[in-house]
Amino acid sequence: MENKNQPITFVFWIVAIILGVTIYKQFDFKNLKFENPALAIIYILVFVFSVYYLIKNSGKK
Repeated sequence: MENKNQPITFVFWIVAIILGVTIYKQFDFKNLKFENPALAIIYILVFVFSVYYLIKNSGKK
């Protein structure tokens, strides 16, 4: 039987990659601050949740 969580895991991989790159681009390394702190908090929360989900489901294989 086919694994039904595979498409969901793929989506979380894409979300984690996109948000990781976006967080990196928005961080100002010269001043050690984000360009838009409120949006950065949302990005970081969703990024952490997606990485947590990926780690949690990697042990089920």
